Amino acid sequence: MTVAEPDTQGDVHRRALRSSWERNARAWTRAVREQAIPSRLAATDAAILSACRRVMDGRPGLRVLDVGCGEGWLVRDLEKEGAIATGIDASAPLIDAARAAHDSGDYACVTYEQLVNDVSIMAGPFDLIVCNFALLDDRVGPLLGALAKRLPASGVILVQTVHPWAAVGDGPYDDGWRTETWSAFGETFGTPMPWYFRKIGSWVTVARDAQLVVDRLDEPIHPDTGKPLSLLLELA
Repeated sequence: MTVAEPDTQGDVHRRALRSSWERNARAWTRAVREQAIPSRLAATDAAILSACRRVMDGRPGLRVLDVGCGEGWLVRDLEKEGAIATGIDASAPLIDAARAAHDSGDYACVTYEQLVNDVSIMAGPFDLIVCNFALLDDRVGPLLGALAKRLPASGVILVQTVHPWAAVGDGPYDDGWRTETWSAFGETFGTPMPWYFRKIGSWVTVARDAQLVVDRLDEPIHPDTGKPLSLLLELA
């Protein structure tokens, strides 16, 4: 008889993270489509679209994989830019929302563990892989390594994440699990979300450990406050 390994704190947080996106899917979809998230409206949506356009360089038909696509807004916009875009997310309710809004779109419910463990899933190759506020747990390195295997030699991974200086709050400037309570959204988000905070240097280290090179690092700025809203990494 095999004795199961006890759950680690990371295991507990990762399960809670995934559960939060299933339970909050309807509220998140509404917030995105009603443009109720100030940072996205101010800079971060435009920043990731601009980065995608730069990589695509006007070339139609490039294959793009949106990892953690949520309700599918970026896939829809990339198709308008001429890309052949596929969106994946581990949250089945979010994939349902994406398909309902874009019945001709290419979406699949795929977990990050599946991408890491099975190279035949979303095998690609993809010219561009985007992780837009989608790398939220403590095990990012294996996923980035698995995504790199789905790129051709000239392929690019774009990662946009919360800027550590903006997200540190009253906590220490050190890697570790935090909790998003969604308090700014009132009662529409019913389930808190654990997420893993990383310093800027830690993001560079994670990329290096995945045998990726940081070709470019941008810090989209709020046009009114002049403060950084996100960190945008171009990895090759």
